[in-house]
Formats: sequence, structure tokens, C-alpha cells
Amino acid sequence: MATVKWTVKADRIFDQYVYNAYLEYGQKTSNKWMQQRIAFADRVAKHPESYTPEALLTERKRMYRSCIIMGRFKIIHYYAKTSDTVHIVDIWDMRMKPETLKNRIK
Repeated sequence: MATVKWTVKADRIFDQYVYNAYLEYGQKTSNKWMQQRIAFADRVAKHPESYTPEALLTERKRMYRSCIIMGRFKIIHYYAKTSDTVHIVDIWDMRMKPETLKNRIK
């Protein structure tokens, strides 16, 4: 089973989305965010290469993959085989321009 590590940036972004969901929609929606995070982490730990490669980041050195949560957000991650670790690097709101994702992932 792979280890799942969140970058500080991705963790902060996720926390902000959960907080905003709580303020705007209530506890039920913020709980759904947390449930989807746990489900994602469970699946990616067992099957680190199960999600599709992110089309906007195919030219990068690493194979970035994405998982859609809450209908309009993508968890951007990559799998490091040598350390058996999945690194979550960003949470991207798909309503943004595609160039923003390319610029955010260096």
C-alpha cells in the first residue's frame, strides 16, 4: 500500500474549500468534502496509478493524474514508484482557465 502525502499548499487549499463549503452550504456539504478526501486517499493508497493522467500536464516530466471530487474540483497528484508514495500537489477548480493549472504546477 502506497503512502499518501499532501503538500502544504494542497492541504491549505483543501481546508479553505471545506471552510468555504461550510460557510456557504453548511455542515453536510463540508462533511461530503471530507468523505470524498478519505475515499480518494483509500483508493489511491491501494491503487496509486488508477486515476487517469491529467491532459493539461502531459508535457511534464512527472506523470500527473487527477481525480474529480465534488463535481468540479480536481485533486492533482503523482506517484513516485521508488518511494511508493502518492504526492497530492494541488486542488484545482475546473472553472478556472486551464493555463492557471499549468502555471500552478511547476
